[in-house]
Amino acid sequence: MDNTAQILSKYSQAEAEFGPGLPLSSVLIVDDEPGMRNFLMKILAPRCARVEQAANVQEAANLLDQNHFDIVILDNIMPGQNGLEWLKEQRKVGFFADAILITAFADLETAIDALRTGVADFVLKPFRSNQILNAVARCVDRQELRRENYLLKYELSVENMCVRGRLLGRSAEISDIRDTLNRVAPLPTSVLFTGESGTGKEVAARTLHSLSNRSEKPFVPVNCATISPEVLANELFGQITNNNDGQASHRDGLFFHARGGTLFLDEIAEMPLTVQAALLRVIEEMRIRPIGSTREVPLNLRFMFATNANLEKAVEEGRFRADLYHRINVVNIHMPLLTKRKGDIFELCGMFMKKFADSLGVQPMTLTEGVLLKLSNYDWPGNVRELRNLIERSLIVGEFPPEFCDAAHDEEGLPDSLEAVERRHILTVLAECEGNRAEAARRLGVSRKTVDRKCAMWDA
Repeated sequence: MDNTAQILSKYSQAEAEFGPGLPLSSVLIVDDEPGMRNFLMKILAPRCARVEQAANVQEAANLLDQNHFDIVILDNIMPGQNGLEWLKEQRKVGFFADAILITAFADLETAIDALRTGVADFVLKPFRSNQILNAVARCVDRQELRRENYLLKYELSVENMCVRGRLLGRSAEISDIRDTLNRVAPLPTSVLFTGESGTGKEVAARTLHSLSNRSEKPFVPVNCATISPEVLANELFGQITNNNDGQASHRDGLFFHARGGTLFLDEIAEMPLTVQAALLRVIEEMRIRPIGSTREVPLNLRFMFATNANLEKAVEEGRFRADLYHRINVVNIHMPLLTKRKGDIFELCGMFMKKFADSLGVQPMTLTEGVLLKLSNYDWPGNVRELRNLIERSLIVGEFPPEFCDAAHDEEGLPDSLEAVERRHILTVLAECEGNRAEAARRLGVSRKTVDRKCAMWDA
């Protein structure tokens, strides 16, 4: 019986112990014994996104140059160079995936050396299949936890005025945008959102992400205007640092943390020209090279961009690269001013009122006819963001600002006409229903078409 057959025979009883499927991960097996490689392939291939094998460290290095691996399973004793020595070299050039060391010869010195090299797990031969599966599963869990913690800290560290919800509104403008989002959601195409500050560009981007096949993966927003030019490249690409003691440390960037999901670059016009050039290369090749590294890492993510600036003018003035502009301006979705979609104000008010009342632990405030009238007649220079802040501030202080107080008895209030009374009543019910016209029609005892017709007449 040859060596391969002996190893497979030795572990044949482990077939019944195969655990449940692992989360999708890419694994590299490095072992000079064909039988061990085949056995590990048989265990892992049905449970992982991709599994590759190398018979020696040179083959492994070549595979690392072309592919990204989440985990490497590494034999320590191999001809030429042992696994730990090779792993130390790879750490210095930017390979920081979790490593599982397998060996039949373990001692305290090897264990200490493995810890210093950043080995995530240590498995002694002979081992059972569930031992290696559990080791891989622990690596996957740690990686997901690290990514979730990083993204949580990142989002808490940046100003985020966006309401993380769906794109609300039933106006013609928002309905058209929602149709466009549904059409482009299944596609890998980059999308550029334009419009003034506060119009809901990030909300629309999050809505598009939730409609796509990447919805279960991260949505990573980056505001290019709030990160200094010196720091932005490090935040995006990550960095490798070789320390004085010969050990290497690393910090993954947002490109890497967004893998599988969506990277949303807001205020893209504020990105420095040097970073624009690097971004163009990333978009075209879908590969990144962390700062200080000699190895590129493949990417799998979708790009979305947003700006409140005129990018064509920025190109003319030399502040934005023309080639990058044409590369990101594939699908352009323009977010309208709130004054162009005033029919959505009552739905937005209802949503903001419920959201902030719940979070603040207070009772929602009554939106009287006079308040609704003032809200409808206001110009909203800050758009949806200004409306959001108004509702939150009013709930905190317990009243609306004087300029939005009930105007029912003011000289500028509604005239006492039947049409005015009808309008006030319908708008009040709509606000109570958070803009749900079907529910409002039910409460009013009229058809949905009647409510739609009235709202369209008032929006005109």
